[in-house]
Amino acid sequence: MRRREFITLLGNGVAGWPFGAHGSGYLSSLGQAVSAQFDAAFRRGLSQMDFVEGQNVSTEYRWITDSYDPLPAMAADLVQRQVAVICAFGPPAVLAAKAATTSIPIVFVTGADPIRFGFVASFNQPGGNITGIWVVSTVLAQKRLELLYELVPKAELFGLLVNPTSPVAEPQTRDAQGAAHALGLKLRVLNATTENDFDQVFGALTQERAHALLVSADPFFYSRREHLVALAARHAIPTLYEIREYVEVGGLMSYGTVYRDGYHKGGIYVGRILKGAKPAELPVEQINKLELVFNGTTAKTLGLEIPAKLLALADEVIE
Repeated sequence: MRRREFITLLGNGVAGWPFGAHGSGYLSSLGQAVSAQFDAAFRRGLSQMDFVEGQNVSTEYRWITDSYDPLPAMAADLVQRQVAVICAFGPPAVLAAKAATTSIPIVFVTGADPIRFGFVASFNQPGGNITGIWVVSTVLAQKRLELLYELVPKAELFGLLVNPTSPVAEPQTRDAQGAAHALGLKLRVLNATTENDFDQVFGALTQERAHALLVSADPFFYSRREHLVALAARHAIPTLYEIREYVEVGGLMSYGTVYRDGYHKGGIYVGRILKGAKPAELPVEQINKLELVFNGTTAKTLGLEIPAKLLALADEVIE
């Protein structure tokens, strides 16, 4: 069955569509083990559009393991399999999918600014074969540093952890450096491309007597969040992360959007395209509700008192 014929059948709501055919491709910048809640949110979005895996749609899932390197080959494989639409999660996956095809529709779910990175021409009229959901995240480095400074106002030297292999490392570094300069703070940029680099990073922070750490928004860091949180606790370094899932496993604080909402919306967009919508006509949707979350137990362990101003801004304090 040709891809155009396949979409036409779906658009007509044909029952009993064969599960053996390839409905959508799912290209993730995360590993499968840490992606379950996001995968489930994606499927909820699909079901909201009347597509249920195993009944009237199938999904070809592709997750990474230890690096982003396999993503281009994974994207090429999905193209070769002639999936009707590719949903790409995270900047590395979006770039891989965009490079792999200019004809198969692509739905992105990413924290990177889609215009800044050239994913789309504009929010209202994306153009081409790509549209999606912008989960506002990587543009928050400046605000995150400001919030961390409010928590530790006597701090002078801050660390910024980035993954240099990530396409969003450079803009986040630049934004954080600008914020540090405006606040009169010193910022030490530390790189980690593998989990083995973490001990060296925290060793450098301890040796240089850094007062706090900002972990940049990056799928690789999220996939290793328990290790990062454990090291921050062991070295007693106040650390701010991008999303609440870090705080739920003991991280001190987070400031960012709810990624599950982005995956859910991504599933809805995939469903709309499977029903015949064209990516160029679907405006980019923004998930821009921000939440500030603290772990009260971790704050007490570090001997920190959360200022009343931050408590008033907090969406939740986990005990």
